[in-house]
Amino acid sequence: MHESWKPFLKSEFDKPYFKELANFLHSEYETKTIFPRKELVFRAFATDLNEVKVVILGQDPYHTPGAAEGLAFSVPNSQPIPPSLINIYKEIDSDIGSHANPRGSLVNWQKQGVLLLNTVLTVEAHKPKSHAGKGWEVFTTATIEYLNKTRPHLVFILWGRDARNKKSLIDTSKHLILESAHPSPLSAYAGFFGSKPFSKCNLFLKEHGLDEIVW
Repeated sequence: MHESWKPFLKSEFDKPYFKELANFLHSEYETKTIFPRKELVFRAFATDLNEVKVVILGQDPYHTPGAAEGLAFSVPNSQPIPPSLINIYKEIDSDIGSHANPRGSLVNWQKQGVLLLNTVLTVEAHKPKSHAGKGWEVFTTATIEYLNKTRPHLVFILWGRDARNKKSLIDTSKHLILESAHPSPLSAYAGFFGSKPFSKCNLFLKEHGLDEIVW
């Protein structure tokens, strides 16, 4: 975790809801196969808070072995590119011409100030949304509220129903919201394809004197 997040994270970790969540996670990691690995759960927060320009909000981590690495939609380069990320790359290609990443890791986006956050940060193997309703949603709501308050001119890219439920937390007089269906094969044709979030994001950043993202 980057130093810039420590005051916020400490304040959340001390709250009763998070202590209950921590107890739940301790038991889950002791008795079941949980993704991502413990040391990667807060990897998104390695992004310097003061450098965050874009927030991509997804659902929960990949639930198959070796895929989840603590960054929403990202997988290690050694892994096959998942269907949702294939669709993201297809939309980038359609929207702005080509995508820059040859494999599945999105660390390059993180280095440019993209916060790759899920609404739920852990999952049991082969059981999508198995850690929903355990406290993570409270934590990510607090994260969005904190970003909304402390950072200027952010682009919030909300993919899927769980992410879109957070839009009421965002002040649209300061920030841009780009929302659509989730890029998974089940919903990509219901509004994700053709939504052009990448060009819209970069236009907003450019208008506010910020470097565009190399997608």
